[in-house]
Amino acid sequence: MANSTWVTLNDLGRNFGISPFHCGRALEHEGWRDRQGHPTDAALKAGAVDQHHAHIRGRSVLWNADLCTDLLERCGYRPVTRSEHIGQWADLLEAMTAGSPSITTTADQMAEELPPDLVEDVNHQLSRRGCRYQVCRPLSNRH
Repeated sequence: MANSTWVTLNDLGRNFGISPFHCGRALEHEGWRDRQGHPTDAALKAGAVDQHHAHIRGRSVLWNADLCTDLLERCGYRPVTRSEHIGQWADLLEAMTAGSPSITTTADQMAEELPPDLVEDVNHQLSRRGCRYQVCRPLSNRH
């Protein structure tokens, strides 16, 4: 698996428009993760986890993008297009600016998770919808 692309659950989930939690549940169901979120011996044998980082606890564990993509597709997930991804972010941020007493996270806090390469397109989409909210990029990310 020397030519494999290795990704975090966050990156993998982003490709499918799902959370890292849902990716982890699919890996757990396959027997590649235990209940504590650690890679299993089965994941190592399948080549699904980077053996050099398999014993590192936490988010730095890297997963084989091809094998995990195949697994998620078998579970019924499908990769989202860039335009779908932009639309999802615009939907979320627009809803968050409308507010709800049961939501304690702000749109600005949620926008921190927005991939930098989508900021301009999401802001454009929000503007087209008539939403006044715009994602502000940190000064270090501005060109």
